[in-house]
This record gives sequence, C-alpha cells and structure tokens, in this order.
Amino acid sequence: MKLLKFIKTLFVGIIFCSTLLSLSISPTFADSNKPDQEEEAEEGYIKLTPEQIEFAGIGLEEASSGNIREVLPLYGQVVTNEQNVHSVTARFEGVITKISKQIGDSVSQGEVLAMVESNDSLKSYAIKSSIAGVVIERNVNVGEQTSDKTLFKVADFSTVWVDLSAFPKDMASIHIGQKTRIKCSASDVTGEGQVIYISPFGNHNQTTKVRVLLENPEHLLVPGHFITAEINLAETEVAIAIRSEAVQMVEEHNVVFVQEEEGFEPREIILGRTDGELIEVLAGLKVGETYVTKNSFILKAEAGKGDIEDDD
Repeated sequence: MKLLKFIKTLFVGIIFCSTLLSLSISPTFADSNKPDQEEEAEEGYIKLTPEQIEFAGIGLEEASSGNIREVLPLYGQVVTNEQNVHSVTARFEGVITKISKQIGDSVSQGEVLAMVESNDSLKSYAIKSSIAGVVIERNVNVGEQTSDKTLFKVADFSTVWVDLSAFPKDMASIHIGQKTRIKCSASDVTGEGQVIYISPFGNHNQTTKVRVLLENPEHLLVPGHFITAEINLAETEVAIAIRSEAVQMVEEHNVVFVQEEEGFEPREIILGRTDGELIEVLAGLKVGETYVTKNSFILKAEAGKGDIEDDD
C-alpha cells in the first residue's frame, strides 16, 4: 500500500511540474493585429522573461575562444597518498594505559592518541599525532606493551593518488607533468591533477602504472573508488569554442540558441573539432554573443511546439 501511495504521489507531482513548466515557458508568437514588419521581426524567436529563464534553469554564456584538447582516456583507481601517511610509535617502551582514538576517527595535529606508562620511570606520557588526518590503523590495546611496533597510522586525505593502467601502445604519449582530468562516477566528483610517476615495471596484464596526484580538500575522493581519466596530449586554441551540451540537433542541423533582444534565436552552426567538453564553431556564431549552455533542450521543445502551431 505504501508503494502504491508513493507511485500515485510521484505521478501527480510529475503532472504538476510539467503543467507548471508549460505555463511558465511558452514561446511568444506574433500578434495578427500587429504590423507585418513587427511580426517578421519576432518570427522564429522564443521570448522568455528573466523569471522564466531562472525557473527553467537555463544557463547562459558568452561565446569566446578556447582550447580543444587531444586526450588519452584511461581507467584507474583512487589510492592513498602514501607520502601523507604517518606511522606512530612510542618514544619509550611501556604499557598502554588509555586509548583515545579509534580507526576512522579524525584527529588534529598534536592530538592525543593514547597514554603510556614508561617501564623505566613509571611516568605517564602522551602519544600524539604529528599530522591532521584520519586514523586508518590501530595495533595496540590497553594493557599491552608498546615495544617498537607501529601503534597507529594516521593518513591525510587532503591529497590522493590515482593509479591508472596504460597499455604499451600508449606509453610513448605519456610524460611526467601532463595535466589529467578525472571523473569518479561513484561520488560524482571531477578533478584535475598531474602525472607524477610512471612505473618502470609492467603489470601481469601487460599494463603500466601511471600515477596522478590530485587535490582532495573536501575528502570526496575515497581510496578504492574506480575512476575514468583523460590525460592531455595536446591543446589547440580555436577562435570560438562552446560547451558541447549547448548543441541541439534540429531537423538534422546543429543548432544553438542565441539570446537576442527579440528572444532566443535557434541558430544553425557549423562545427569543427571537439574534446567532448568543448566544441569548435566554424560558422554561425560570433565572439561575444550569448548562447544557452544549459537546458537548451527546453528551448528546442518550445521551438517544436511553435512549428506544430504554425502547421495548424
């Protein structure tokens, strides 16, 4: 019964939002009582108020020059930056009298992890973390001797490594310092780093490890997550580059919606090179013109409605 109620609620909500969107976003067609000159001026434009643009989540951007990247796609996994892992040991051998932190606990620099009673002086002293991070390992319990073993490990995840697997045919294109973009679908996170290490050894599956260093200030990239990456091989500057998501296919033509005084104009453009994110415009759009970058499909749908009404 709960599932049925949820489905009904969801269905009603979809109908409500669709109706509201239809009422809020509708193209402005020429009034038959207006002069022919004004009717021609508005024909083919979709006119929206600023409130309607905001409601529809339509993004706008000025056309400008840009760099089209040539990239090498690779796959890999997020791993801990081992250079940011601190192993904690006891200064003097003794007995653990108190444990203050557990695995998974966050710690600040200088925070107490445990208390130890020295075997020699019988005085207690604190074992502290020398870095801020997360406790990832604990190898001691209350009442045990510290000996010379590692008691705790603390890791700073403000940066992480991404280990990529490259095939032999790709190795000649990969170099230390290359910019690399990554995307982690598990956490919907993107980032950019640099290649810092190329293994001199191959793996059992004939691939070579390529390591990328990434900033991770919000700890959204988690060791163990799989990622996709694009290593920059070259960049070519083009006169006009727009976001790929802005392009819509209308009647087998590549179209962008350009903001004019009369409204949004569906403008046919000729496309050139692309890297998946940006795409070169060879003709149909000028530098400085404002075009729709986000949710342009809404305007495409509205333009289609106009065509249907014209046919009627």
